[in-house]
Amino acid sequence: MIILIYGASHTGKTALAQKLLEKYKYPYLSIDHLKMGLIRSGQTTLTPMDDEELTPYLWNIVKEMIKTAVENGQHLIVEGCYIPFDWRESFDENYLREIRAFCLVMTESYIEHNFDTIKRFACVIENRLDDSGLNREELTSENKRNFDMCRKLGESYILIDERYDIDDAVERIIRSK
Repeated sequence: MIILIYGASHTGKTALAQKLLEKYKYPYLSIDHLKMGLIRSGQTTLTPMDDEELTPYLWNIVKEMIKTAVENGQHLIVEGCYIPFDWRESFDENYLREIRAFCLVMTESYIEHNFDTIKRFACVIENRLDDSGLNREELTSENKRNFDMCRKLGESYILIDERYDIDDAVERIIRSK
């Protein structure tokens, strides 16, 4: 099974992938790690700030890694904000049968009441170099956009409203088989 976890920055994608790794021993790929490896090695002239260009660039690589994992009968979790909403168009039915995807979405209320906690847990799994640019309005706007896209396209999402229960999220993903 392939599990895709995507969504806005700071929604807990990496923490959820890490929890799935610990509980089910499924390896995971952080698209951020791939991004930084390609940037630091000079394989691309893109920078970490080039989000719009990075999504198609990285997705072209990641989708082929996913296909390879499916063809080899391997489990893989892929997490990151560089998974496009039209990700399904990259796969035929043989691959889609093996893929489960979930967008993590925080409600405006959750962000409003937990913004300091969101910032505090930003480095729970990996160290962010500079998080000073995180602001409530952009985070709210991006999550609202993602929620609207999930509903429009019929994509599965995990809504983080009153609290983020990572164990519930893990169980929901595993039950989706």
